Amino acid sequence: MRGMAMIEDFMLRALLGGLGVAGVAGPLGCFVIWRRMIYFGAALAHSALLGVALGLALGLSPDLGIAVLCLLMALGFLALDRGQLVASDTLLGILAHASLALGLLALALLEGLRVDLMSYLFGDILALNLTDLVVIYSLMALVLGILLIFWRPLLSATVDEELARVEGLHTGWLKFLFTILMAVVIAIGMKVVGILMVISLLIIPAATARRLASSPENMALAAAACGALSVVAGLLGSYWWDLPSGAAIVAAAAALFLLSLGLPVRALRAIFNSSESPARH
Repeated sequence: MRGMAMIEDFMLRALLGGLGVAGVAGPLGCFVIWRRMIYFGAALAHSALLGVALGLALGLSPDLGIAVLCLLMALGFLALDRGQLVASDTLLGILAHASLALGLLALALLEGLRVDLMSYLFGDILALNLTDLVVIYSLMALVLGILLIFWRPLLSATVDEELARVEGLHTGWLKFLFTILMAVVIAIGMKVVGILMVISLLIIPAATARRLASSPENMALAAAACGALSVVAGLLGSYWWDLPSGAAIVAAAAALFLLSLGLPVRALRAIFNSSESPARH
């Protein structure tokens, strides 16, 4: 009985942590798809190993190092992209792979420190503790609150940036805000599925939600629901068949997306009653 209680305890923490991340990653992922910033998210994720090395070298938490590095990478990209010296996708490719290589080299040079690379690369959601949950829900509540407050301006700038600028919106500041939110969610999401798959929490549920909803608001809600369902299904599959939890969550999300492709769009959208949105196009 005691062993069963322990199993239930860590599974509950994993479930709560996964749902907390999925609840924000889904809505934010809609903007990632609308703004075509998937590669940017992947570049941020690749910088995480350098963040781990930074945290360990300074005697700080590796998670704090990841968060700081993601923020610095996001700000660095915005600064370099503004100069327009090279194309954005080329710049992201350079930053992504250079930071990944530097992270591996830095970890190799840190003598006397043993790092579990697998937990960072593929996540370790089953190892979440109460402190992790407090951090996850605090940051996710902050991100979700900011996203709700600036939903309309962000949506306007996403649909037509030039028109939004004419209407008086500070599109540059909105892009900066969105970039910071994305960096925070990616840094926290790595605890769930790891560096290599964290971007999947943003894009796969949002891609599935495209077929479920016909307005931006309903797409955001559907994305959160799809992400939550993927977490539940992935953790159950991981528990029953002794599978890696992070990979199981991503596989569940992918399976849900494939399932949505085989169902009629009209039948799927019957769940939601709203008007068509230009953001879908």
